[in-house]
Amino acid sequence: MKFAITSRGDQTSNALRMKMKNYLLDFDLVFDEAEPDIVISIGGDGTLLHAFHQYQHRLSETAFVGVHTGHLGFYADWVPSEVEKLVIELARTPFSVVEYPILETIVRHIDGGKESMYLSLNETTIKATEGSLVIDVEIKGQKFETFRGDGLCISTPSGSTAYNKSLGGAIIHPSIEAIQVAEMASINNRVFRTIGSPLILPGHHTLLLRPKEAVDLLVTVDHKTILHKDVKSIQCRVSDEKVRFARYRPFPFWNRVRDSFVGNDNRG
Repeated sequence: MKFAITSRGDQTSNALRMKMKNYLLDFDLVFDEAEPDIVISIGGDGTLLHAFHQYQHRLSETAFVGVHTGHLGFYADWVPSEVEKLVIELARTPFSVVEYPILETIVRHIDGGKESMYLSLNETTIKATEGSLVIDVEIKGQKFETFRGDGLCISTPSGSTAYNKSLGGAIIHPSIEAIQVAEMASINNRVFRTIGSPLILPGHHTLLLRPKEAVDLLVTVDHKTILHKDVKSIQCRVSDEKVRFARYRPFPFWNRVRDSFVGNDNRG
């Protein structure tokens, strides 16, 4: 099996990366950063987001596993004290794979030039460069509303516990094929009105966002921010691709949610 290891870059994570690399080489696994079968992410959720984007061109061939060296992460199943156990599992046990939906975003421009396509593991957000975002929201080819406010967040089920949650969005189990649209500080008064609630769209529904006039927009794709000029439309839907995680033991999603947001004192 071919493997690669990404690190958050701090001293602890780098030392753990070297330790795991040497262990796995001793077990005759092949270190291959170009075409790995499995990518081990050492750090936090941000480190795994970077790894996802580094290898998004081979999602059907590469699986991810996370080791967290900081706070508990949603994408990390292992802690540093379990590294030896993980190495043995990697070397001797065929891993099972869980696949989760991701978000596809396509940005098109007024001049009809080349469109830009992005994949998000957590979310895509859209904001105006100046003032309020004013944009028509279409769902499955029908106009739903005109949004006015700070911006919109379109998240995956995996990303529903991230920025989406801080906006009042629902937490969705990552096995569900859906995307979620959450508002950022919408303008609601006697003249302007939005739904005011997060929307959960199934996999066969497409979201299309059309600015009321040619504007420059800031589009974030997970941790990256891209400026797009003279945007005609932004299309969002559940991607045909999926992210693959290597599982060597069960780690139920709702346990992660509880441990991250509720704590251990409400189990009785």
